[in-house]
Amino acid sequence: MDKEALKAAVCGAIDAAKADIEKLALCIESEPELGFKETKTAKKVEDYMRSLGLDPQTGLALTGVKSRVKGGKPGPSVAVLAELDAIGTPDSPKADPLTGAAHTCGHFLQTSVMLAACTGIIKSGVMKELAGDAVFFSVPAEEYVEITYRKSLREQGKLHYICGKGQLIYEGHFDDIDMAMMMHSQANMPQKAVAIGSSSNGFVGKTVQYIGKSAHAANAPHEGINALNAACLGLMGINALRETFREQDIIRVHPIITKGGDLVNNVPADVRMELYVRAATMEAIDNTHKRVDAALKAGGDAVGAQTIVETLPGMLPLHCCKEMNDLFVANVKEFSPETEIVDSGHFSASTDMGDVSHLMPAIHPFIGGTDGALHTKDFTVTDFDAAVITPAKAFARMIVDLLYDDAACAKKIIADNKPLLTKEEYIAKCDSYFSK
Repeated sequence: MDKEALKAAVCGAIDAAKADIEKLALCIESEPELGFKETKTAKKVEDYMRSLGLDPQTGLALTGVKSRVKGGKPGPSVAVLAELDAIGTPDSPKADPLTGAAHTCGHFLQTSVMLAACTGIIKSGVMKELAGDAVFFSVPAEEYVEITYRKSLREQGKLHYICGKGQLIYEGHFDDIDMAMMMHSQANMPQKAVAIGSSSNGFVGKTVQYIGKSAHAANAPHEGINALNAACLGLMGINALRETFREQDIIRVHPIITKGGDLVNNVPADVRMELYVRAATMEAIDNTHKRVDAALKAGGDAVGAQTIVETLPGMLPLHCCKEMNDLFVANVKEFSPETEIVDSGHFSASTDMGDVSHLMPAIHPFIGGTDGALHTKDFTVTDFDAAVITPAKAFARMIVDLLYDDAACAKKIIADNKPLLTKEEYIAKCDSYFSK
């Protein structure tokens, strides 16, 4: 069977499964779970994969689910990834009333895309004509939230890193993958469109504790040390740095106070914060986050409070493979010429797909068919075909392109794209951030 016939076959199989995929998407959306807690979502993915005749690995980095479909001949392994977790959006009408979690990040659509592409590959039977393997991988905890909880998992020895793909890399679950792709829903893009990006910011995470001295806030404030004032001064110090940030570094520093004190009638003696230091390059992150530490410590020094800053590895900047991006666009144009193609360039948010992109060729297109801002109650699906079926077909067709003709296309892309880091270098870089 020639390549175009194989691509037509996977598209036909995806179309035939559309109703089942949409039903599964709604089922996943109805039970959102936060990172490293996605047990129900993981079980849904596992059950669907088993219904296709697959025997997935489960419990990877606590909740990850991974299936491999072997080709007719040995060759490279191409992975389609999706994220299991939701994000906190308590005012969303679809939020879990107990946890506030909701799929306003669109990860339920990612999962649907991955499983639709998997369905197309399995049901069409094309792998026997291809050289290499297709891997379908649901990964946990892309959203970098609940840092204190995740630190407790690390202290218990359950995690080394507190973000999903980093932990999977550490555990070796990307060792048998040569290239990877996934999509993300685009904010405020209700039309049938795809936005092709080239890069993103990375970041490090920080927890901060100011320890002061309690006293009666009205009768004896002079006997206390106000940790909340220390935090406020630390935040002012960060703000004083902002004018020195270079535009090309696209630096973002955004803190929250997670504990502001205990009782309003006492001088606050224990104040805690979480923050990210983001930038477009690791060099800019490294230069900036140490200056942020100095500003935070200055706030404590000013009032005599103790300042404890803990730095944690976050996410590396994303570097998309141009050849894979071009292949994605070419496939979309072939079967859906009405889809608008947008060049989105660099985006200042972050994804742990950036970590994967340092080790292998990878892409992360943004997909339309959704409206409203991400991570808000307004996020909604406007066109399921655009949001799920279009990227699923593009990924499935790309697997054919990459692994056809003894995987000539995949082998060339791999040969032409030297990894930015080895796995060992990646682990050393991430580990260098701990407690610094």
